[in-house]
Order: sequence, then structure tokens, then C-alpha cells
Amino acid sequence: MNAILEEIQKIGIVPVVVLEDAKDAEPLAKALCEGGLPCAEVTFRTAAAEESIRIMAEKFPNMLVGAGTVLTTEQVDRAVNAGAKFIVSPGLNPVVVKYCVDKGIPITPGTTNPSDIEAALSFGLDVVKFFPAEAAGGLAMIKAMAAPYTTMKFMPTGGINAKNINDYLAFDKIIACGGSWMVKGDLVKAGDFDKIRDLTKEAVQTMLGFEVTHVGINASSAEEAEKIADTFGAIFGFAKDKRSKSFFAGKGIEIMNSNGRGTYGHISVGTNSVLRAKNYLESQGYKFDEDTVTYKNGKMNFVYLQDEIGGFAVHLVNK
Repeated sequence: MNAILEEIQKIGIVPVVVLEDAKDAEPLAKALCEGGLPCAEVTFRTAAAEESIRIMAEKFPNMLVGAGTVLTTEQVDRAVNAGAKFIVSPGLNPVVVKYCVDKGIPITPGTTNPSDIEAALSFGLDVVKFFPAEAAGGLAMIKAMAAPYTTMKFMPTGGINAKNINDYLAFDKIIACGGSWMVKGDLVKAGDFDKIRDLTKEAVQTMLGFEVTHVGINASSAEEAEKIADTFGAIFGFAKDKRSKSFFAGKGIEIMNSNGRGTYGHISVGTNSVLRAKNYLESQGYKFDEDTVTYKNGKMNFVYLQDEIGGFAVHLVNK
């Protein structure tokens, strides 16, 4: 997969932006970055699109700014010259796709059927847009098409919202979803960028789905750990479960057989995607202990934050 698309996969949501006035580009980009989505697909439906891309790319160089609704090679050139790092089109125009492929410009053309997928494969693409997603059959249609085309991945757009995004992202053939519910046109026109920032944060939290899965307590020995587990069982009826390095009391309390990580122990935080959660938290300034990263079935599955919180080490794990 192209490096830009790999970064989009880490972000998970691509805000689809329509800007009527380029003056809104900078505050909108700031709101998206502060909200945790340093990415935008600026549609070429308006006269302000090109200048908006230029402003976003210049003011926020670490932001992934792309151009959407690109219909011609001339628009490709204008978008890329303005700073667009990727191109998105509503359909698969062979002329536009070939032009981008020949120039090494990442492009995700729109598809809705197997013929579109085969055309994309003929150009060497491994990621396509699925548009309009809900109207074209939604997740069920993507799964049906993904079955015979095992190397193809998808970025659905159209009808994606807070209620269905996690259903889409749970399918491992989907790298990210495009959506506009956090960048509604009326909010942009009203200049309510604080609301856009807050909606963006909500979208990220919905996508990541953070929740505490268990709390770990450090004990000095296996004997002490078992005694603590028995105490929880006696008081609350929590079943004792012996593990290789610990005892569990029920599902929410782990007692380590030795003084493990963390001054007092550790807290396990489950998430829908450790990869995206790690990327998001790093964008907010938090650091991780890279030596603790583990993978399961090819996916990042586990990692510890570098610093303790209240004397507890904290790790992320896929739910």
C-alpha cells in the first residue's frame, strides 16, 4: 500500500470538506487537527478548493490534505501543485487514474461493482473508494466484492456517520472511511469551528471506543497473588482464573505473580484499534514504549504508554 494511504489507515476517518470560501480553510484545518483528525479531502466542487488546499498544506504541513471529486487531469495538476498529497474521484476514469499512476500520485477512484475493481487492478491499485457507500449496498456489498478480490482494500464514503462507522472499520478490508458529519456545511459557513473541533473529537472517541478492560495489581509472589484473588472471590464471588503470570478475579481484576510494570500495577484500556489509538494519542503529544508493541494476526494488538498515570502503567489492547 502507498505510504500516504498507510497514514490514512492509521487515522481511520477522512473528513470530506466542501469550502465555499478559502478564508475558512485555516481555521477548519486547525479544528480538525485539534480534534484528532489531521486529514481532509477537500472536494473540487467549488472555486475555493484549490486555494483552500494551498492554505491547509502551507499552514499545517503535517496534515494529510487531499483533493476529492477530481474529474480531470487538469484538476489533478492544480490540486497537486497546491499541495494535495492524494487524489480521490467519485468514479473510475481511466484517463485520470492512468495519469496519476504514471506520475506516482496516490489515487483512490470511486467503485461500485466488480468491473470497477478489475479496472482498478489493471492499473496496479490496491485501494479504491466505494461510493456512494450506503446507497450502493453498504458494508454487505463491500464484503461481497472483497471475497473474490482478496488483495483489494476499500475506503467507503457516502452515508457514513457516527452510528455505522465502527461497523465499516471492523472489516479488515476497509482502511478508512470518508465522512462529513463532523464538518457540516452550515457550521463552516457560520464560522463555528469550536463546534467542528468538538464534533471531530467525538468522532475520534466513537471510532476508538476506549474502555477499561481490567485493572492489574502487583503482588510479591504467586502465593500472595492467589490469596488476593481468593479474597475477591470470597467477598464478591469473583471466579479465580490462574494464568501463566497472574491470577484473575473475575474478568476485571488481574493480580500479578510479581511486582510487574507500574508502581502499583497496571490498567488495561481496550480499544477498537490499537493502531489508530496509538496514532491519535501520539498526535496529542503522548509517548509509547515501542519495545512493548505486539501483533496478533498481523495487526498491532498491544502497547504500553511510556509514562505512568497515578502510579499505574497503562496499556492499550484490541477489544
